Amino acid sequence: MLAKLMSLLLLGIVRFLTGSQARWYGCPPKAEQRIYFANHQSHADMVLIWAALPEELRTITRPIAAKDYWTKTPFRQWITTAVFNAVYVDRQATPARPAAPAAATDAVGVLDAMALASAEADTAMAGGPDPSPEAPPRAPSPEELRAALPPSDPLAPLVRALESGDSIVIFPEGTRGHGDEPQPFKSGLFKLAQMFPQVVLVPAWINNVQRVMPKGEVVPVPILCSVTFGAPIQLEADEERRPFLDRARRAVIALRDV
Repeated sequence: MLAKLMSLLLLGIVRFLTGSQARWYGCPPKAEQRIYFANHQSHADMVLIWAALPEELRTITRPIAAKDYWTKTPFRQWITTAVFNAVYVDRQATPARPAAPAAATDAVGVLDAMALASAEADTAMAGGPDPSPEAPPRAPSPEELRAALPPSDPLAPLVRALESGDSIVIFPEGTRGHGDEPQPFKSGLFKLAQMFPQVVLVPAWINNVQRVMPKGEVVPVPILCSVTFGAPIQLEADEERRPFLDRARRAVIALRDV
């Protein structure tokens, strides 16, 4: 009950200060599983995009929150967990230690491959059939990609949220930008698109929020803000990481002047 009251209070405050206008330019608000990806200029981005969503989407959409910032005080942690139902992410990945059994298995595999190649060469020299050409490596399935993700990877909490059926809001720059355009996107969005090809990818442009809560300030300034949601994109077959991320970034920038 307390969380519900706080949610209504925050919603009223945010909409009073910013207007929190949602503009659905390229897709309608729809209760389907989505990854919303947006530009990032303030810690208030998470709050604004949460407030811009209709209630039926807010209940199934979890914004991403930087763990080091949003758990710094008990109140921030309570707000992000009880009200926003946020997914905490670590900004720095913990390096995973290589497992000895896996290394041993790899070594056995290399030896087996060498032995097979030697046997094929002997057969060819003896006048037997030519060795068969090596088949191209099979691309891992989305399930295999998710299973191979280390628990220490910063994407692991996002993967668990998507596996449970939630939608999420992410900021692919990884850190706040300070220019008119977002910084180059990091690889997280590409990896999530590979692991969850059925989830709809929706770009969004958050306008003016950096003026509401400038860096280092604690008192918000009333400024009209908006969130524009664009047409969904998808990862094309055989599309490589950087072309996809650049295309996703352009989809966000294109909403700036809509």
